[in-house]
Amino acid sequence: MPRDNTTPLIQKIAKQAYITFKGLTSSANGDNELAADQQSELLSLVTAVRAADLKIAPRKTKPSSGAAELQSPPVTYMHICETEAFSMGVFLLRTGASIPLHDHPGMNGMLKVLYGKVSLRCLDKLEDNLIAGTVPPHFEPPLALFQTASLRRSMLRSVAEYSEDSGPCLLTPLRENLHQIDTVEGPSAFLDILAPPYNPDDGRDCHYYKALQTVAEGGPDGKSDEEQQREETWLLEIPQPEDFWCGGEPYPGPAVSF
Repeated sequence: MPRDNTTPLIQKIAKQAYITFKGLTSSANGDNELAADQQSELLSLVTAVRAADLKIAPRKTKPSSGAAELQSPPVTYMHICETEAFSMGVFLLRTGASIPLHDHPGMNGMLKVLYGKVSLRCLDKLEDNLIAGTVPPHFEPPLALFQTASLRRSMLRSVAEYSEDSGPCLLTPLRENLHQIDTVEGPSAFLDILAPPYNPDDGRDCHYYKALQTVAEGGPDGKSDEEQQREETWLLEIPQPEDFWCGGEPYPGPAVSF
């Protein structure tokens, strides 16, 4: 079959994402079953996308200064499309910006860097709340009694850097569902696909977390990279950090239609 070179790549991605994720039922207690061939095709398309395909030019490496920097958001979002099955857009991060540790309840996701480089710290979510009778460890600094209700257990899964030449980073309802994204050596941007989209009314709100250190842990000295990436991590659910907010800006690329 001759290759379709007239349809924009982002339109092909949107169409394949809809095929891949339509009818998918979200589950906070287990991974969703995706058709392997459909997911493979979507991965192939997403891997190929570049900033130029979306008419996005890399931002200046040098950060702005003074009042302009304080007033401008560290992260902006370009909305491309959203259906009941998935949402798709582009996040743009200023030099030195971070997207704090957060979750994607019952959701699948794909993240593909378009320019720059980001560091992703990904964790697996364990049970949502403490099991009755479970005594949490001692933390440093200590937690107030009322904070124990906001404790969550997780497992550090991976810490890796991604660039435009890297393949997509994937998340599922159970695997690598929580992540923190930090820029590396300059500004960056990435295509973001979430399925199904965030929807607080359907139990899919975004929650932010802070990793805690237990008294027994101390520093990471003496632990191998593999040991550090497979250790249990205690998290405290927190409000959205005051130094993080996300602005919006127009998407300049090819329009997507269904």
